[in-house]
Amino acid sequence: MSETREIVSVITCDLEGRIETFNPNAEKLFGYSADEVIGKKRVSLFSPGMVVLGHVANWLDKAKENKDGYSTETTFVRKSGEQFAASFKITATIIKGKHVGYCGRTRELKDVSPEDTMPHTSLLTKFISIVAITRLPFLSATWIPIIAAVIWGLNASLFQMDWTLFTLIFLGGSFLHLAANTYNDYFDWTSGTDQLNNDYFLQLSGGSRAIELGLITEKKLFQLATVFLALAGALGLGIMASLDDDKFGLLYYGLAGAFSAYFYTGTPLRLVARKGMGELLIGLNYGPLMTMGTVFAMSGVHSWDAFMFGIPLGLLTTAILWINQFPDRASDKIAGKNHLVVVLGLERASWGYLILMISAFTSLYTLFFYEIVTEGALLGLLAAPFALYLSYYVMNNYDRRELALSNWGTIGIHSFCGILMILGIQYW
Repeated sequence: MSETREIVSVITCDLEGRIETFNPNAEKLFGYSADEVIGKKRVSLFSPGMVVLGHVANWLDKAKENKDGYSTETTFVRKSGEQFAASFKITATIIKGKHVGYCGRTRELKDVSPEDTMPHTSLLTKFISIVAITRLPFLSATWIPIIAAVIWGLNASLFQMDWTLFTLIFLGGSFLHLAANTYNDYFDWTSGTDQLNNDYFLQLSGGSRAIELGLITEKKLFQLATVFLALAGALGLGIMASLDDDKFGLLYYGLAGAFSAYFYTGTPLRLVARKGMGELLIGLNYGPLMTMGTVFAMSGVHSWDAFMFGIPLGLLTTAILWINQFPDRASDKIAGKNHLVVVLGLERASWGYLILMISAFTSLYTLFFYEIVTEGALLGLLAAPFALYLSYYVMNNYDRRELALSNWGTIGIHSFCGILMILGIQYW
């Protein structure tokens, strides 16, 4: 057996994959120094992105279930970008009966091609990679306000249903949101913000990590974002052509959306770093401006009632952003990304989360009080108890990994409340 085959890399990590130990053989095998990675990087750094998405979680589960761990052959990546074949064994780290992390042992297979040990990439994994790059699940923050605004406008007899026009609006809003997601990831990566952050909850906070995983290059991500923005613009022109009066009125909404999509994290404005400007921008764009713009596109009428109608959903979308900033706070602060969670600190920001939730449901009742929505919209208040429980949970777990439950929960509350509002307005 050759000397290279005798090299056994030993790497340990916590439950989030953050590297805790990195032995000298790991330095030789992967090309990184211990100082470069311990406490700064995750073990996903060493695997091709498609392997991370399609196989690593399954390997970890098997290692946890089997006291002897899990062994396989796979392909790893050195710091230089060179791939190599390896035999790999992973075991769960148990301390005093508690699962606290994992230990991976790696031997290079010197005479084996890395192509031969590359795990199979399924069609599902390829789809997941698209979801990861675009952060597709967050599009509910666009879809729900658009659908709610159309249902509200129909109920108020502001227009009649035009399915072709609705489709243009729905797709245009979706492409604009995708542009915002991808520009956000591009600028967070090129500014160094993402490289500083190893506390994120993939795919909930810390960006998509698509560049880090090698799913897409910086250049291609920027190009993709620009294509999404161009598609949104083209659909906007199609909507403008369908309007009988004030055709150019849609430009106000379109330009506001494009401005926000680019400059939320884009230089030179980088509004997310300006102590509340980012939160305000998200709340307006995914709430009042979305609903007002949708109603204008459907009717050709600028309706301030439609603007007010979007406030509850805008506040709930801000809450999604707010809670996703918690695990990113430390790295964001170093990178100068001074959003309100950085400014306030985690404990006070947990109270801010409660205020957002209370404000969202209070504003919904206020809309009913002033007859902007019908009684049916109050069905959305059924989500309030869950929001209050989640607020309590946040206030008790704001600095723990258990907070991930709140990140998922906040998305759920936004969707639950929005869907209930839609159903209530339509059928009550």
